[in-house]
Amino acid sequence: MKTKLLLAGLAVALPLLLSSCGSSGPEAPAAEAAVTTPGVLVEDAWVRATVGTKNATMTAAFMSLTNPGNADISLTSATSPVAGMVQLHEMTMKDGKMVMQEKADGIKVPAESHAHLAPSKDHVMLMGLKQQLEPGDEVPLTLKFSDGSTKELTVAVKLFTEEEEHYHPSATPSTTP
Repeated sequence: MKTKLLLAGLAVALPLLLSSCGSSGPEAPAAEAAVTTPGVLVEDAWVRATVGTKNATMTAAFMSLTNPGNADISLTSATSPVAGMVQLHEMTMKDGKMVMQEKADGIKVPAESHAHLAPSKDHVMLMGLKQQLEPGDEVPLTLKFSDGSTKELTVAVKLFTEEEEHYHPSATPSTTP
């Protein structure tokens, strides 16, 4: 009889005990969402090959950055063992000429939006290369973001055939009819 009473008591108490373990109140879903929301997503990353270029001591990395979160995040720096120095760069008009310069404040990735790093736009500049980069090579690249997160990438090297026209702008823009 005692055994039946004990089993009956456990049958009633066990579901109550287990249900209390599932959540700690109304804030639990928000806490879980904060943990599961990914940081900046990196897609379509590639590095320009240096073989056959005029200056094989530097190149650039390009990619799409997507921020699914509800706060802006910036790409603040990058590193790679194949380069002596890595900087974030932008293309801007200066004295009537398009010039490349370091983007000191980083590259903003707006909340619930994206930023595209592309030739003649914002990009990651790899300078003082320790070797030539050929199509098919892979480059390790670490991206650092303003939220404290980092992304470790292995980026494919690709040939970029429009270099003179788009990547290193001339002093006078060319127009085509």
